[in-house]
Amino acid sequence: MKNNLRKILVISIAPMVFGCSKDYFDVNTPTGSATKEQVAMNDLLGPAIYHTVQAQYFAERAFGNFTQYFTYQGGGSEEPTSIPSTWSNIYLEALPNLNTILAKAEETNSNHFGGVAKILIAVNLGIATDSYGNIPYSEASQGSENLKPTFDDQESIYASINTLLDEAISELESENISEFFPTETGDIAYRGDMDKWLRAAYTLKARYAIHLTEVHGESAATDALTYLQNGFESNADDLQIFYDERNLNPWHSREVLAPNTGNPHDKICDQLVSYMNGSLYPFSGVLEIDPRLPLYAELDSDAEQGDPFRGYDMGAGGLSSDGESANTDFADNGFYTKLDSPIVIISYAEAMFIAAEAEFLINGGDENSTGSSSESYSAYLAGITANMEKLGADGTEYLADDGIAVGETALMLNHIMKEKYIANFLNPETFVDFRRYDFSPDVFLGLTLPLDNAEGEFPGEWLVRAQYPDTEETRNPDNVNANKQSPIVPVWWDQ
Repeated sequence: MKNNLRKILVISIAPMVFGCSKDYFDVNTPTGSATKEQVAMNDLLGPAIYHTVQAQYFAERAFGNFTQYFTYQGGGSEEPTSIPSTWSNIYLEALPNLNTILAKAEETNSNHFGGVAKILIAVNLGIATDSYGNIPYSEASQGSENLKPTFDDQESIYASINTLLDEAISELESENISEFFPTETGDIAYRGDMDKWLRAAYTLKARYAIHLTEVHGESAATDALTYLQNGFESNADDLQIFYDERNLNPWHSREVLAPNTGNPHDKICDQLVSYMNGSLYPFSGVLEIDPRLPLYAELDSDAEQGDPFRGYDMGAGGLSSDGESANTDFADNGFYTKLDSPIVIISYAEAMFIAAEAEFLINGGDENSTGSSSESYSAYLAGITANMEKLGADGTEYLADDGIAVGETALMLNHIMKEKYIANFLNPETFVDFRRYDFSPDVFLGLTLPLDNAEGEFPGEWLVRAQYPDTEETRNPDNVNANKQSPIVPVWWDQ
């Protein structure tokens, strides 16, 4: 699987079908470009998956700072962001390829290709709407027929996501009736395994259901559990892609290579370290640190032998929360920062934490309650176990420690969300969780506004959405301005 990116063909489709603005049509067709009729669905699928993952990566480049996984190299916090590379990867790369696949699948009755394309369209819409709120969809990707698409409201986007996933499930549960199907060459995520795509669709439905706890209350949790019954069964089901020595993992490029060449990079934040070094969640036994911490972070070159991990306090200018100089870099050989590391869209561990949270809420739990059902506690432990196994960490002592193995009668929501936070390292899904619980320090212990927040544009406020990119505002001003919101105004499902 690690060599599959080598097989991606960079396809230039003419005429262009992006449909975001006329600027993209003010150029000549590139020499050697291919028409939609000339490219096969497998040729388009690899690039579509790749750009979906790239869109997620660029979103996390900003949102990982919002959720205090990392600070900028000087310890600073993120200002309002428009994540333009997320927008361009979705609207100029992923969706055009996916819409072309979908059209070809309909023409050839290739229901398995159609199902996979619909799952990936849903993922791209999810990344976009959870980042920006209202986004183009129903009028997007129409090419020159509509250069200024209107924006769909987020509630309708969520309805479209669920419709796409329902249709994908129906198509994947049916036998493929065409001679065309995703192969290992094109499907760089699951190598043509439609059972895994099917389980991914159900698990994604659970993710988008749990997003709506503020909108639908307990029924959102009930829906999530229903979908998980057909969702991921193990780490082998994780929806992800691996990189290789010719196509470097972008986190490796930014966090490992960039520091060696004097380019911008990030530092591990105190919020993450404090969850993993026993300071916010004290260990009761022989443990000194979470065994996953060295797989995420390492001490910098100025640290002395025996120094503890000290994360960068957000906005503290290079200090840790104990007032000492911070000393945590991204690990050179970290699980997510090696050159061939995966980027994960959604995992089995996340599915287990969705189940744990859903069971906790259905059992009447809230941000401050203590105790839950055996089902919630079992899912909580299963999520930890799955993440330990995925990372190759020995979680035996960790899972046996009384600070982790609290028992169902002492389980609190913050235990579940802390472990989900650790397991979803470098995944923008955590930004959704922070907003769903309004950045509550009861749910995310120790969470405070960045220390430099008072010096920013919105003192005393959390940033809760991305802004539309300037390029899109220039090209489609009326529709952008009709939907533009302040970065401190919650998205629909958080109101």
